[in-house]
Amino acid sequence: NLQGKKPSVCIFSSLFKLVANAAASCRILRCNSDFVAATLDLGAMNAGYCSALRSYATCTRRMARACRGDLAYHSAVQGIEALLIQHPALCPQISVIFKNVPQCVEQKLYQAELDNVPAAFADGSVSSGDRLGHHSLKVQTQNPGRHAEIHAAHIGTLLVVRQSGRSLGLSVLLPRGVAEAYGPEQDLQLCVWGCPASQRLDTLRPPLPHASLPRTISAHAHCAALLPNRDVYYQACVFDLISSGDLNSSTAAIDALTDAGHMIPERERVHLLPLSAAAGKVYLNLILMMIIFILYNLFVDNNFLLMFLTC
Repeated sequence: NLQGKKPSVCIFSSLFKLVANAAASCRILRCNSDFVAATLDLGAMNAGYCSALRSYATCTRRMARACRGDLAYHSAVQGIEALLIQHPALCPQISVIFKNVPQCVEQKLYQAELDNVPAAFADGSVSSGDRLGHHSLKVQTQNPGRHAEIHAAHIGTLLVVRQSGRSLGLSVLLPRGVAEAYGPEQDLQLCVWGCPASQRLDTLRPPLPHASLPRTISAHAHCAALLPNRDVYYQACVFDLISSGDLNSSTAAIDALTDAGHMIPERERVHLLPLSAAAGKVYLNLILMMIIFILYNLFVDNNFLLMFLTC
């Protein structure tokens, strides 16, 4: 009888050890304490705070499996999301998934992060869908480690990933039909609706000048010298420079304009005007059209009157 019970005792003991080991491997409190220690002497939002917040998020992601069901872990995840919304930061990582298309391309994942913009997919390959010497999907680069172009010929799409200063940028050229081909459950469509309202910066209220920005340098003058057209790229340059205090941040807007110039064949469509300026231009055009219409009608009526009097 005792021998028949030994396996049950052994199994129970093993399960207890597994639970104990799982609990011991959940070190979310260590992540919390490291973040508190790193931000204890930081009085305001700055680069050090952003770096500590990114490290905090990375630490919690590593604990996802070990801390499953742990209340402290889930509280930390929600707290990080709230901090990221409250204090928007630059994008540290970009992931692009190309879905599997039978008899065309295999599913591919592309990932880039700061100081590592690879010219290959996550599995090390650089292409997929080889047909008659042409690839439906391929990756190439002009600046290894900081730039990558992904050509998806099967959907007529081009993606450009590049690092500008200490941020990553993504430019996408794709057909309207591809951008609008999504179901009702896929409500997050950046190319159609833009960023969610909760994650947008308040551009109507200009940020305070950054303490590290030299007083002798005007953000408007600096960006005007680089971007003479007062378009959205110029505005992005000014905003990045004022909010970050880093002169190198202006390269992000310049690179975005360069990508747009390569992607858009019509040069007049490259320089996008701000919404207010575009609306004002449309309003002015409507007024001019109304004036022309009125003058034309008056001219026609006067000619008719002269012809009537002559008769």
